[in-house]
Amino acid sequence: MLELIIQGTKPTQTVRQSLASGVRLVIGRNGASLPVPWDPLISRSHVQLDVRPGHIQLTRLPSARNPLFFGGEAVDSCRIEVGQHFVIGSTSFHLAEQAEEGSSLALPVEEVAFKAQELRKIRYQDPENRIEVLTHLPEVISGARNDNELFHRLVNLMLKGVVHAEAVAIVVAGPSDEIQMLHWERRRETAGTFHPSHRLVEEALERQHASVLHIWEKGTPQQNEQTLTQQFDWAYCTPVPGLATEPTGLYIAGRMGKTFVPGTTLSDALQLEADVKFTELVAEIISSVVRARRLERQKAGLRQFFAPPVLAALGDELDTTLLEPSECEITVMFCDLRGFSQRAESEAGDLIGLLERVSRALGVMTHHILEHGGVTGDFQGDAALGFWGWPFPSPDAAVYACRAALGIRTAFAKAAAVKGHPLSDFAMGIGIAHGRAVAGKIGTAEQVKVTVFGPVVNLANRLESMTKQLRVPIVLDEATANIIRSRLPAAEGRLRTLARLLPYGMETPVVVSELLPSAAEEPELTDAMVAEYEQGVSHFIAGRWDQAYRCLHGMPASDRAQDFLMHQIVLHNRTAPPDWDGIVRLPSK
Repeated sequence: MLELIIQGTKPTQTVRQSLASGVRLVIGRNGASLPVPWDPLISRSHVQLDVRPGHIQLTRLPSARNPLFFGGEAVDSCRIEVGQHFVIGSTSFHLAEQAEEGSSLALPVEEVAFKAQELRKIRYQDPENRIEVLTHLPEVISGARNDNELFHRLVNLMLKGVVHAEAVAIVVAGPSDEIQMLHWERRRETAGTFHPSHRLVEEALERQHASVLHIWEKGTPQQNEQTLTQQFDWAYCTPVPGLATEPTGLYIAGRMGKTFVPGTTLSDALQLEADVKFTELVAEIISSVVRARRLERQKAGLRQFFAPPVLAALGDELDTTLLEPSECEITVMFCDLRGFSQRAESEAGDLIGLLERVSRALGVMTHHILEHGGVTGDFQGDAALGFWGWPFPSPDAAVYACRAALGIRTAFAKAAAVKGHPLSDFAMGIGIAHGRAVAGKIGTAEQVKVTVFGPVVNLANRLESMTKQLRVPIVLDEATANIIRSRLPAAEGRLRTLARLLPYGMETPVVVSELLPSAAEEPELTDAMVAEYEQGVSHFIAGRWDQAYRCLHGMPASDRAQDFLMHQIVLHNRTAPPDWDGIVRLPSK
């Protein structure tokens, strides 16, 4: 395997990158697949690097502001062989051969696998240095902008913390018995290439899953053509769970009796035990932080769909078996943004601005869905789908859905009252239905999403479309209304029956109701008026249209709900047709 050694103007500006044949990388600043963050003369995407057997091919990218130098001349492309180098800005890039470890390695004289309880008894002889190094660990983690930079910082930190070490590497036990070094450094740059012991890495990362120390015999002819020809007579490997997808560890190597902390009296073996203890402490901190970051990223994505109680149920391990599809009692809310189509036509010259306003409107919807414990199931253009009753069954699913709907209605009403508000010219319609459905991860082998499936979803969608014809913001089906009448306090919201309808394309009629704010929030429509309206609806369904007209006619002019039934009554001169069955058949969706 090839290796690219990147060297800046400072000793600390060093990166070693393994290059597998067939890989394509981009050399550039932060964000590139092979970043060189310290050199301002290197563009964000500067050079494309293609790894071929025994050499690399370079191509200067159009976005590069400065030249690529090879052989002292500026070139747009070149072929780099092992032993050659190229320059970009003030940084040089050397191509070397990364030697593979042989299979006939000498067995260590001593192998020690460490247990946590044993290491706790070991004391440090240089606590000041250890503490000083640990104080920089948060900066090493938080300051790293990508994995390569994290590995570089971590290796250099370990060289400072383990003063007996001659070399440090982050190693990965990959497939096919390969040992990959994500990054490595030697204390002395002139000491040559560093190659870890395959046997030691395998023992620590794949067999023991714990720190393992190997000590080789000093002063004898060495059969190990890798570790021992580098004049290392000890090395240990400490696992760092979670640092990479494959088993990963910190590999530390050095020589006996060469470097000791001034004033210490520890023997070689005890010094190494203290170094292992320190390395395990660093590995534990790194592993915990990396794991916490990964969980936070995963939960950040799930927060868009689930309320905090659902996330809490998933647990720190994010047990997604909870999300498997299941049939359950569900309350579905379909919320659609009114006025979007007209705005899309009139604001065709500023679609980005329109998208921002629509996104803000959808944000209002999802905020209230999540605030009241619901799950956001899908977005369909300018509409949002929310549902309750999954993954945990709840007798109050319909109540939570109605609270969310009232919250959305209030938010849009407040926006409409503020001149110039981004949502002032938008309105919304909400349909809510309750029934059996399948909820969970639904989709194909290639793509899934958390949503809900079943006739109740179609009904909620139909109810939302009815809000336009019925001229009310929130419409409920009969199952939801029955639950709300007994469980939603009047101080939070009220109900009134609107009609018995047969939606277009459906065979079963539905009794629909309107969800209203409390009398305190909407005083112009008193509780007595609501009762009078429902009396009028009863007369209408029973065919007593003259009495229905008198009840409905008493509603305030601002109440648009009366318009739908009044139109039916006036159209037939206040007299029900001879074949009247109490059902209004809608001619369209």
